[in-house]
Amino acid sequence: MSGRFYDPDGSRFGLPTFPFRMAPDGYATRRQLRAAGLRPGGQPIAAQLLWHSRRYQRPGRPPVRYAYLYRIDRALPVRPMTARRAAALGRAMAARRTCPHCGRDAGYVIPTSLGMCVACHEAADQRAA
Repeated sequence: MSGRFYDPDGSRFGLPTFPFRMAPDGYATRRQLRAAGLRPGGQPIAAQLLWHSRRYQRPGRPPVRYAYLYRIDRALPVRPMTARRAAALGRAMAARRTCPHCGRDAGYVIPTSLGMCVACHEAADQRAA
């Protein structure tokens, strides 16, 4: 067991902290709750997992990843998808696919780094060159 991230009383990290794959029963991440048909339901973060990751190293920051844990007994069922919620979600996704320059549905989500569809961006690059 990694003693570096084991702090069940929260004295060192402020929250009860456990190493990766060492969370006690009764706790789950958001993804685990969703897979079980549950949601946190407004409850505060109950604990956290910490682990060292060489894959996610960033310059000037320690390569430590985290995941927050919620209590399963306080979780609520996921709200059902209604027709109005599905329509609103469809409109929001359509807005993300619509190019603000040409007004066409690009068929994919417009990259925020470009701010326009790829065709408009390439045309703008050709005009600038």
